[in-house]
Amino acid sequence: MPPREKNGTSKTRKNRAVFMDRDGVIVKEVNYLARVEDMTVIAGVADAIAKLREAGFKAIIISNQSAVARGLLSLSGLKEITRVLRARLLDQNPRARLDAVYYCPHHPDFDKSCDCRKPETGLILKAQKKFNIDLKSSYFVGDSSVDILAARRSGCVPLLVKTGKAGKDGLYLEKPRKIFKSFPTAAGWILRQ
Repeated sequence: MPPREKNGTSKTRKNRAVFMDRDGVIVKEVNYLARVEDMTVIAGVADAIAKLREAGFKAIIISNQSAVARGLLSLSGLKEITRVLRARLLDQNPRARLDAVYYCPHHPDFDKSCDCRKPETGLILKAQKKFNIDLKSSYFVGDSSVDILAARRSGCVPLLVKTGKAGKDGLYLEKPRKIFKSFPTAAGWILRQ
């Protein structure tokens, strides 16, 4: 039974998470990844995810996937890419399990506006609620200014990697807390905090 606060409500321990973008962070950047054959997991990512999970972090992908809105990829195709990604991570390290994968399939040029497309925080807040996450003690690892702004807006520590867009998308002026060569080096820093 969870401990009780003085007012009688239960005190539940909050979880920490490492949120991560998919393209350019977990897998090599491909313009509008639409085929499983074109997906390559970046070296060392599976081991990094396993170490983060062993340290008690939830491992959660938050990704904009406007290829769906653009008609380049179906939702079933996106689900298949996600299934194969999960399997490849586990093949590389049996402890590299993702706790959740959240995607925004929208794009403002093709859909109405939404609260799930980064830099909006809808998907991060959905994960926070589901997993009881303390956002202030969580991290967001991304490769674009969109990721950095989403992290800041949600209260996570924003970290940038030089893989993928390497922060050169130029959409926002947000600065990360730190910049790393890749997701594994960012994970190593997180584990030392």
